[in-house]
Amino acid sequence: MSALQLVVVIAGVASALAWILSLFTRDTSWVDRLWSLLPETYVWVFAAHAGLRDARLDLMAVLTALWGARLTFNFARKGGYRGVEDYRWAELRSRMSPALFQAFNLVFIVLIQNALLVAISLPALAAAEHPSDLHPLDIILGVVFLACLCGETVADEQQWRFQRSKAAAVQSGNASHDGFLDTGLFRFSRHPNYFFELAQWWLVFAFAASAAGLHALPSGLGPLLLSALFVGSTRFTEQISVAKYPGYVDYQRRTSPIIPWFTRDVANAPRTAPVTE
Repeated sequence: MSALQLVVVIAGVASALAWILSLFTRDTSWVDRLWSLLPETYVWVFAAHAGLRDARLDLMAVLTALWGARLTFNFARKGGYRGVEDYRWAELRSRMSPALFQAFNLVFIVLIQNALLVAISLPALAAAEHPSDLHPLDIILGVVFLACLCGETVADEQQWRFQRSKAAAVQSGNASHDGFLDTGLFRFSRHPNYFFELAQWWLVFAFAASAAGLHALPSGLGPLLLSALFVGSTRFTEQISVAKYPGYVDYQRRTSPIIPWFTRDVANAPRTAPVTE
């Protein structure tokens, strides 16, 4: 069995497991629970198939393992492994008929997302198919990857502390507490964790490009699709935020959606319809 065949088998088993469990538990977050575990597993499959003798591929495996460890920790402390379903799935369920939602569950949540988790790991396959010595560029990419990992860790920690403070304020009856975070890294991007997450997987593709040159281009489909998914997720999440928090529209006007940038002057910004990207 080739490394790619093994990856497809693992993805198939994961998809079947996530779908069956979602039916029995009526909880559609099972793919979310696998999200931080599968991509680095696939990268390690490619690295192991190469005998762990390709320095670039081994570096990619270590870096993606660090990515997975950070994401797993953050997901766990928010209750993701204790049966807490993503609120967005519950919102979508309320907007669809039961039959339509189950079709959405199978096709998008289970099959498409599991396929995406395979796709973002395929730059490792491109690197495995074009082995070469580690270049200085690979070292630079590794350092930038670690910087992005630190940036995402900081953004998640700021969000975690804010949410804990918000929950404590609600419990104490303090209704004046802000409903969303707009300080720290969130002053420069409404979703800085998304930015760093995407940057890491584009860097994984850059490793493949370093090894395979133009032959790596097809493997860029993975991070491209991941970027598209995050844009769609951001739109939907912000529709909910706009409905819940009147001040969120001004936050949208003054703050970049994903890529960190300088804030804009709301007073001089044109008054347009609420932005939901």
